[in-house]
Amino acid sequence: MQLKGLKENRWVNGALPALLIHCCIGSVYCWSLFKGDIASYMGVDVSSIEICFMLAIFFLGMSAAFGGKFVESNVKLATYCSTICFVAGLLLSAFAVYNKIPYLIYISYGVIMGIGLGIGYISPVKTLMIWFSKYKGLATGIAISGFGLSKVMFSPIIESCTKHYGVVVTLLVMAFISTICMITASYLIKKPSGWVEKKEDISLSVSKIKGILLDPRYIIIWFMFFINITCGLVLISFEKNIVQGVGISAVYVGLIASLTAFFNTLGRFGYATLSDYLRPKVWIYCIIFFSSIIVTVNVSVISGLSVLSVLLLLFIINMGYGGGFSTLPTLLTDYFGMKQISTIHGFALSAWAWASVASFLITQILIYRLHYSIEEVCTYLCVLYFFAMLGGVSLLTLKKYNKGI
Repeated sequence: MQLKGLKENRWVNGALPALLIHCCIGSVYCWSLFKGDIASYMGVDVSSIEICFMLAIFFLGMSAAFGGKFVESNVKLATYCSTICFVAGLLLSAFAVYNKIPYLIYISYGVIMGIGLGIGYISPVKTLMIWFSKYKGLATGIAISGFGLSKVMFSPIIESCTKHYGVVVTLLVMAFISTICMITASYLIKKPSGWVEKKEDISLSVSKIKGILLDPRYIIIWFMFFINITCGLVLISFEKNIVQGVGISAVYVGLIASLTAFFNTLGRFGYATLSDYLRPKVWIYCIIFFSSIIVTVNVSVISGLSVLSVLLLLFIINMGYGGGFSTLPTLLTDYFGMKQISTIHGFALSAWAWASVASFLITQILIYRLHYSIEEVCTYLCVLYFFAMLGGVSLLTLKKYNKGI
């Protein structure tokens, strides 16, 4: 379906819908901005609702892992389904908070919204890679940068709404904005005319799936992605606490949240675009891990917590976190080709699901139970980044990447 008088092109039918979808679902990363207000309104401890964010990311990863074939077969229907789940999750969350029903917010924000996140996340990726066939890195950068850009847009809205009208109204406003943007995106998105998905290009046999999942290259990519997300989520979920912990006024928290989101977006777009000129693309991950090791060592060993070291930590980690997402599809394409990229990308995103569990356990054990400082937590994160770096180096020594893709 096409608006009358509007010509089909890659910007209207590819880039714009991708940005609209990802700018909405990326608001999940604003959780740290209003989780305290939700807990206060419901009369519960913050630690008791932290699981909502973990569940949202877990079901994001798992729905992406199992929704690849569905997205491959009908991208427009997939985006409509994503819209319904995501908006319904926000509306039910507002209802749960207003009526102070903790278990309902676990289901609404965690499960229902999480499913909408997963389907919405992978829906535009292959479509954009088809439209921008010569610049796949740029394509995924456009799509996935919206996920980081979302926080830039929603942070001031959330801060203002929560301050003047309360957290329930904030969730309703987010639902309203998301409904308009995501329905528009669902209406516009389409693959190029003449593009036909062959049945064999959509379906993967059990033997092929097993072959991919047991491929050493896939396993290494999965674990690198897993570690990068785990470390990023630990810091992102406590971003507000870290910023206030070094004496930065609460007045500037929203501004810093927008800045970290800007660097997240910069990493998504910048690293993905750079990947068009680097072969093999795993070099991008090596750069990300090396820079992350430097800033975590700086906080844990060299300078400790200061305004400058904390800002550098959050900015660089957010850049690497975003860049890891945007370069994943093209990295997988390097090794496994384009035909079933939505399905293979979905499988890889299962790492996101398990990383949400791992980051939740790390924060619950190290921060809430053992009361570790941020410097001590950064020491553990540095070790994880080091192992991820080893994975990147080992991937360089394995079978050569697919030059013909």
